[in-house]
Parts: sequence; C-alpha cells; structure tokens
Amino acid sequence: MSKPFLIIQLRPEDAAADNELLKIRQYGGLAEQEIKRLRAEREGLPPINLDNYAAIIVGGSPFDVSKPKAEKTAQQIELEESFGELFAELKARDFPFLGCCSGNGLLGSWLGASISGKYAEPVGAIELELTEEGAQDPLLADFPPRFRALAGHKEACDQLPPDSVLLATNSQCPVQMFRVRTNIYATQFHPEGDPEGFILRINIYKNHGYFPPESAEKLIEAVENEATPQAHLILRRFVERYRQD
Repeated sequence: MSKPFLIIQLRPEDAAADNELLKIRQYGGLAEQEIKRLRAEREGLPPINLDNYAAIIVGGSPFDVSKPKAEKTAQQIELEESFGELFAELKARDFPFLGCCSGNGLLGSWLGASISGKYAEPVGAIELELTEEGAQDPLLADFPPRFRALAGHKEACDQLPPDSVLLATNSQCPVQMFRVRTNIYATQFHPEGDPEGFILRINIYKNHGYFPPESAEKLIEAVENEATPQAHLILRRFVERYRQD
C-alpha cells in the first residue's frame, strides 16, 4: 500500500473542519484510504515519523500567530512549538509540505518573517500574480499570469521569509505563495476554497473578527458564484507530484 498524505487540521469547529477535509480530498483527488487525518487542535501535534507519509498538508485555523504570547492559550503555544520541531525536520529533509493560510503564517514565522495584520485581506475572491519563479514552479507551470483564489485572513507575512522563493503575490498581500527548498510550499490563500465551503465558514466565523458580522450576507453574495480552478489545480498538482503509487 502506498504511503498516505497526512492532513493536519487546526479548526475547533467540527463543521468547518469536516468541510475543509472534504474539499482537500475533492480538489486534491485523494481517496479516503490515501489520507490520515490529525485534528491537532484536539490531539496536539505528536512526534511525526515522516517515513510513514508521502506528504503533509496543513489547513486553516482561527489561531493568530501574531498575537502576543501572553495572550495565547497554552494549547496554541504548545502547538506552535510542536510545529517548529516539525518544520526543522521538514526543512532538513526537504519533505513535501503544503501549508494553507495558517500553515503559511506558522511556517513563515518559524523561518523568521514577522507576522502582523498589515496585509490582512477580507473574506472573498482575490486576484494573484505569478512571479517569474512562480511561472517556473511545477505546481504553477502554464498558469495564466493572473489567476483567482479565495482568501480571508487577519494576519500574514510582512515580508518574504528568509531562505524562501516568492511564487505568487498581489498588492493587498505581497506574500501569497512561497516555496522553501524544492518541496515545501505555503499559500496565504485557500487552494481548497470554493463557494460552498466559504459560505459555511462565513456563517461559522462571522463573530471571529474576520469581518463585521452584519456584512456576512454581502460576503456570501460576493463568493457564491466564484470559480477558482487554478487554485484548485495547485492542490491537485501537489498531490499528483508526491503521491507514491
């Protein structure tokens, strides 16, 4: 049997976590037997034997990396420390990794980038621009110079993390996608995002500070007809590149 993809989730809300997993599987083209799910917000992040997995995908989270340590829960502090240990091994081995949204902030912070709300983006569709390096990357090859994705975040990398390559950007949030070494990726946007999933998240997180609660209906109207095929293709290509038959 081929090695599974480890899907690490950080969403405390079951409906949001279940939908996120569904969309990762759907757009990644992953069968149920090809994944192992870890709800790190419940179980913590135990030591991971990378030899047991083909790759790791980390989803989004309501946690704020940029929050002062004194304001973070003991659970969040422990998770961030555990991710630091994981990132050290990932980088040393150049192990396949895709961090989506919070995965971007966690990895970027560990690499040494400052994280703040300076480049926060409201929930909705955004337009991304490939860099020259991005156009040469196997996950983005043959993409149009600009493509759309769904996003929504209270914080982001203030600058490109050290030892990384910028792959996609825009004026609202310059660090939208980067790569470390050859196989370690992070996106500030959501490659698994689609209207169904984002409408669910809008309703779940409308009181979490991402947007004024009274704007929820307008945000739903804005995303309900969005199509983001290139963003989904990033997820599919990541899976196809690292799937071990």
